Amino acid sequence: MNNWPEGWHGDNGGDRYGRGSANAQPEGARVMRQVGRGPGSGPSAPPRGGVPPQPPYDDGYGYADDGYNTGQVYGSPGGGGPEGPASHGRPAPNWRRRIKWTAITLVTLLIVVSVSTYFWADSKLKRDVDLSKVIDRPEAGEGTNYLIVGSDSREGLSAEEKKKLRTGSAEGKRTDSMMILHVGDNGNTMISLPRDSNVEIPSFKGSDSGKLYEGTGRQVKLNAAYAEDGPELLVRTVEANTGLHIDHYAEIGFAGFAKIVDAIGGVEITIPPGGMKDTKSGADFEEGKQVLSGEESLAFVRTRYALKGSDLDRTKNQQKFLAALASQTATPSTVMNPFKLYPTMGAGLDTLTVDKDMSLWNLASMFWAMKGVTGGEGKSMNMPISGNAANGNLQWDEAKMKTLVEQLKNDEKVTVTE
Repeated sequence: MNNWPEGWHGDNGGDRYGRGSANAQPEGARVMRQVGRGPGSGPSAPPRGGVPPQPPYDDGYGYADDGYNTGQVYGSPGGGGPEGPASHGRPAPNWRRRIKWTAITLVTLLIVVSVSTYFWADSKLKRDVDLSKVIDRPEAGEGTNYLIVGSDSREGLSAEEKKKLRTGSAEGKRTDSMMILHVGDNGNTMISLPRDSNVEIPSFKGSDSGKLYEGTGRQVKLNAAYAEDGPELLVRTVEANTGLHIDHYAEIGFAGFAKIVDAIGGVEITIPPGGMKDTKSGADFEEGKQVLSGEESLAFVRTRYALKGSDLDRTKNQQKFLAALASQTATPSTVMNPFKLYPTMGAGLDTLTVDKDMSLWNLASMFWAMKGVTGGEGKSMNMPISGNAANGNLQWDEAKMKTLVEQLKNDEKVTVTE
C-alpha cells in the first residue's frame, strides 16, 4: 500500500528534477497535501506565503503534538533566528565615551608617575648645608642667587674609578669650580669665580663646632675657604667679599658629574685648534668636534695647565661644557625616555649636595636658568679681574665688581663686562 501523498512515489516514481532526472528544467514546487487525522478533516490549501500549519496528533503512546511545529522557519520574520526580533545586532560603540575614559586614564597615570617621581627625587636630595650658620649676612635683593660648586669629592668612587678618572686620593674636598647664578625678571646671569681669586677670610662660626673665629685679614685663594670649613665658610667668604646675598647652594662631585655624562650617552663638544693635552687631568684631545665620555668630560673641565689663560680659560671651558651638557640633557630624547631620564636624574642626585631650604622647584629653576644662560639666553662671564695681587692670586676689579653686584641686587640688566 502506498502511503505517500499523491504525486510522491518514492525514489523511483514519476518525472522529477533531481540527480539522474531526465527533466531539463526543475518542475514547479509541489505542496504536500495534508493528511486527515480526524473525522471531518480534509485537505486544505496552504495559506499564501507560508507552510501550512500541522494539527496536533497523538502518537498512541501518550505523547501528543502540542503545536510545536508551527511552520516557522529559522531566519524568517517572527522567528528566533539571527534576523528575528530577538537579535538586533550589537549597538554601535560610543567613541566619545571611550575617548573620555582613555583621556582620564592617561591623565591619572601621568599624575601618579609625576608625584611618584617627585617624592623619589626629593628623597635623594642631600640637604646637608645649613646656611643659617652663616653670620653677618648681607640683605637679600631682588631675584634669586645660587652658588654652584663643582667639588673634587671622591665620594662614591672606588679605588679603580679614582685611578681611571685621575682624581687622586687626597683627603677632604676642594672646589674645582665656583659660579654665581642670578635668576631674575630682567635676564639671568652666570658669573664664574676663578678658584685662584684673592679673597679675605672673614670672621665666621665653625659649621661643626659652632665656635666663633675672628677674622685676621688673611688673604687666600677662594677655594681655600671651602677646604678650611666647607660650604658654610665658602658662602660666608663670597658674601663678605662681594656684598651679594646667596639664597641657595648646590654642589656636585666628580662621580656624579661623570655618571650624568655617561647616562645621556656622552656630550658633543668642539676642541679648539691645536687640540688639548694635559697629563695631570688626563686630557688628550685632537681638535674638532667629538663626543666626550664621562671620563673625558671630567678631564676637559679640569684642564688648566694646557691653557694659556690657566684658571680663567678653564672657567670659560667649564661654561662651554655646561652649555653643551644642559642642551643635550633637556631634550625630548632624554626627558621623554624613562630609560635615560631616571639614570640621568639618579646620577646627579646621588652626589648632589644642597642647602636645607632647597626644594625641587628651586633646583629645577636653577637648572633651566643655567640651560638658558649657557645656551645664549642670558649673560655668562667671569668675575672682572684687574690683575694679580701681591701674593700672586687673581685680584678682582673692585669698581666693576661693585657695579655688577648692585645690578644683581636690583635685578637690573647686567652691563658690566669682564
